[in-house]
Amino acid sequence: MVVEGEVLWKPSASYKKKANITKYMKWLKDTKELEFNDYNALWHWSVNELEAFWESIWEYFQVESATPYQCVLENKEMPGAKWFPGSTLNYVEHIMRQGEPDKVAIFHESEIRPLDEMTWGTFKKQVLILANELRKMGVKRGDRVAAYLPNIPETVVAMMASMSIGAVWSSCSPDFGSKSVLDRLQQIEPKVLFTIDGYKYAGKTFDRREEVRNIVCDLPSVEHIVHVPYLFENDRKAPSENAVVWSDLLNQPEIPFSQFEFEKVPFDHPLQIMYSSGTTGVPKAIVHSHGGILLESYKILTLHANLGPESRLLFYTTTGWMMFNILTSGLLTGSALVLYDGNPGYPHIGRLWEIAEKTKTTSFGASPMYVNLMKKAGLSPMETYDLSNLESIVLSGAPASPEVFEWIYENVKKDLWLSSQSGGTDICSGFVTGVPTEPVYAGEMQVRGLGVDVHSYTDDGKSIKDDVGELVVLQPMPSMPIYFWNDESNKRLIDSYYDMYPGIWRQGDNLKITSRGTCIIYGRSDSTLNRNGVRMGTSEIYAAVESLDEIQDSIIINLDLPNSRSFMPLFVVVKQGIAFDEALKNKINTKIRTLFSPKHVPDEIYQIQQVPYTLTGKKMEVPIRKIITGVPETQAAKRDAMANPTSLDYFASFAKNEFPSIQGQKQTNG
Repeated sequence: MVVEGEVLWKPSASYKKKANITKYMKWLKDTKELEFNDYNALWHWSVNELEAFWESIWEYFQVESATPYQCVLENKEMPGAKWFPGSTLNYVEHIMRQGEPDKVAIFHESEIRPLDEMTWGTFKKQVLILANELRKMGVKRGDRVAAYLPNIPETVVAMMASMSIGAVWSSCSPDFGSKSVLDRLQQIEPKVLFTIDGYKYAGKTFDRREEVRNIVCDLPSVEHIVHVPYLFENDRKAPSENAVVWSDLLNQPEIPFSQFEFEKVPFDHPLQIMYSSGTTGVPKAIVHSHGGILLESYKILTLHANLGPESRLLFYTTTGWMMFNILTSGLLTGSALVLYDGNPGYPHIGRLWEIAEKTKTTSFGASPMYVNLMKKAGLSPMETYDLSNLESIVLSGAPASPEVFEWIYENVKKDLWLSSQSGGTDICSGFVTGVPTEPVYAGEMQVRGLGVDVHSYTDDGKSIKDDVGELVVLQPMPSMPIYFWNDESNKRLIDSYYDMYPGIWRQGDNLKITSRGTCIIYGRSDSTLNRNGVRMGTSEIYAAVESLDEIQDSIIINLDLPNSRSFMPLFVVVKQGIAFDEALKNKINTKIRTLFSPKHVPDEIYQIQQVPYTLTGKKMEVPIRKIITGVPETQAAKRDAMANPTSLDYFASFAKNEFPSIQGQKQTNG
């Protein structure tokens, strides 16, 4: 079995030479007389000379501004940093510099539609026509345009059309219930709403017409509704009155590119609004800027993800997850996007690999959870599919264990660059990420991102190496939120990121930075397991437990009891046909004790049917802890912001029937 830190892959000399980051470093040497021997030296320069670094990104990617910027960074304070004041630009205009007319911009497939493609010529034509129609509707700079649409080409077109005229984009996935959508969109008061009639998932149909009617009824700000027929593609009747049908809106004369005017806006003008998970309260409406997302996307997707005009990027996501926004930014690099709307495990677990084969995908992205599902199902993609075009895999959404790394190299491709990363909706990018010129170590993220001054901090604010601390960022990034919507005096923003270390961004993740510069995320710091003063990341427990063939999934929490006692229960989903008995419990405990320590062993193990997840695939340790300890469910979690809301029923019962006796027993035994 592989161990954490074991080298699994090293780039060849030819692979290093052709990497985008190598070309950037050569450009720095030729134009700036800056020479770096390795990535770590480049990273140190990028944070020690922050303004010079970001100016180099502006110049290297030839950012176009209608007006000159006065300086790179007017104010370094966080929050409040002001980047490239004086510049006026448009994010979408830079996308439109890419792509030959007949080249594919978007491959797309769903459980409703067969595989199809959209060329750059068609994509650009539709974006400009729709942008013009939005202007006719009275949409102007700063107005919000929202979508209740799935991961299909129409959504990408609507997104880019809105942004091109200076409107602020926001999207919710159709698997969101109406209350969850309204919790988000009522905050931002959109003028235009794009809607769907329904979708298919795992072979089942989900009619969303009633949800659309409820959403429209409670969004008085909406002046125009655009209906996209999808589930009932042959039924043009919109679920809401006064809606215009997508095809009618697009059935307009083509607009010559030379005659279209992109709305030039200040660098920090709002581009998009994304939301926190909303599982424990009203979702935070996080606002990102045109310039910030433009520069950060160029950097992360070109230099770190190594994308270019010949790349084809498949990342399984919904429109309610930040990865949709990152995926669509791939167009900036000239890459073709590969969209899929549906269940990745239906009708078989290799569905995404089937699409990757057909589209000749070069970069495949998914969550570690999907890898574990493939592992449990016994799938070996390299034995079933032609993956000769595949160059890299991107893992995001949760920490990936060494076993996940090992499985990929043994079952997908042996000569493959694996990039595990961790970021957030907060920055629409990664804090710690990958780079194609460095080795891949099992369970580790290769590097800290360029221009991202990431450190691991102790509670008293000391930077540490080779030990676990809080993930902090000491200097501003262009893609940090410009503000939260309707957040007077930045109160919610400051409470979210700057409460523990004033003036320093705290992400809320447990991070270890190794002496060689690699990074390991050990889960959320607010779900840290603390036993007798020893901090343990939940991801360590999951790595051990879920490596067992008998276990499908798991979740662990730490409960505070009277007299400073604690109780750490582990909840497991057992694979079908496997007996949950003392022998299995002993096997689980032995695995944890062997891989980690006796302190990692849970006090008790319980069988459950499903682990509670957010809509973006995160385990809900903190809400479950709250429910068990007596916090009312309505305060601890929001069911319509969950992927599987009925999973809460077990824990509500546990709080009522099991936890009182646990408290009493532990107190008596103390």
